[in-house]
Amino acid sequence: MTRFSRMISATAFATFAASAVSFAQTPAAPPAWQQGRTPEQMGSPLAPHAGKLTVTPPNEIPIDKLKVPSGFKVELWAHGIPGARAMVRGDQGKIYVGTRAIGRVYEITDRGGERVSRVVIDKLTQPAGVEFRNGSLYVMAIDKVLRFDGIEGNPTAQPVDLTAQFKLPKEPHHNWKYIRFGPDGKLYVPFGAPCNICEPGDEYAQIRRYNPDGSGMEVIARGVRNTVGFDFHPATQELWFTDHGRDWMGDDVPEDELNRLSRPGENFGFPYCHANGVPDRDIKKDKPCDGVTLPVTEMGPHSAVMGLQFYTGSMFPAEYRNAMFVARKGSWNRTRKFGFDVVVVRADPDGKNAKVTPFLTGFLDAAEDKFWGRPAYLLQMPDGSLLVSDEQLGAIYRISYAR
Repeated sequence: MTRFSRMISATAFATFAASAVSFAQTPAAPPAWQQGRTPEQMGSPLAPHAGKLTVTPPNEIPIDKLKVPSGFKVELWAHGIPGARAMVRGDQGKIYVGTRAIGRVYEITDRGGERVSRVVIDKLTQPAGVEFRNGSLYVMAIDKVLRFDGIEGNPTAQPVDLTAQFKLPKEPHHNWKYIRFGPDGKLYVPFGAPCNICEPGDEYAQIRRYNPDGSGMEVIARGVRNTVGFDFHPATQELWFTDHGRDWMGDDVPEDELNRLSRPGENFGFPYCHANGVPDRDIKKDKPCDGVTLPVTEMGPHSAVMGLQFYTGSMFPAEYRNAMFVARKGSWNRTRKFGFDVVVVRADPDGKNAKVTPFLTGFLDAAEDKFWGRPAYLLQMPDGSLLVSDEQLGAIYRISYAR
């Protein structure tokens, strides 16, 4: 080796060594779910539960553990749908199911009691939002809005890309969607906070509504950390929605929320005010809860409230008419687990006198502090029965009532 070559090699090695030291001294950014921990919580074993994103055979789904009130029946309606979340029914009876982590949208066809599923589209970024209107399936992922026209009769229908019209913000955290057309014909879409706790930009922590083509955008609610479930009151047509409380403030604070939007423009508190008037520990301001619309009711600490369905069917007893069914997928940021069930919420149309009662239980073994399923969304069927999706096992259960 020549003297010049030795000099070049030495210089290269020194540069590499310096880069290696620099790299070693630059810690990787913590995952988003760890944001907001105190120094004392850095060693906490709490972490989000891993999803099961493979097919679970029916004989591995312990349907016999599920409990419902007397007169009701719960049965396995469909399986083999890993990551199943929001559901919507097409005009011809096919069920479309959005997912988050697995990136798929499924179509389920009922063939005389046998449910057959297929993947409509795959490899999207958290396509949790699905809705159906005038023969078209709408799919909303974090960075895509797609419309499949005539898909029930044409399985190969190619999507119309509406992404540009909706002007989606880019941050992924809490940006998965639940979408729903309202009584006004507008498409309602949430945009969650891009953090556990922070002062979000103007594009986040809100609910918007659009015309079906993405035009006419309005922000109708602010201070909404992460709603992924809502419905419209059958009598008043007002929007009611669930909302997740922040993490790392303790086992029991703050609780998740059930909210009512009585007029466009209301503020629901995030990031300064949580639950029923709890000031934030980290993001502070004077009189943080002034002007904030407080929840109709709290829904339990870190319970992960998801889908909300007003019941308007005639199958269930009369006391369920206009009551809300709410799925609570279950906690992770808590020493002992909470939720993992479906509850009934009864309240006056103005939001007063709310009462929460258990309805579908058995996903969680409280004595052992272990769960096997995570109920996520609900769908009322034409006969008045309810479908409940289980994101953990990729199953859908049917709840009926025998008169």
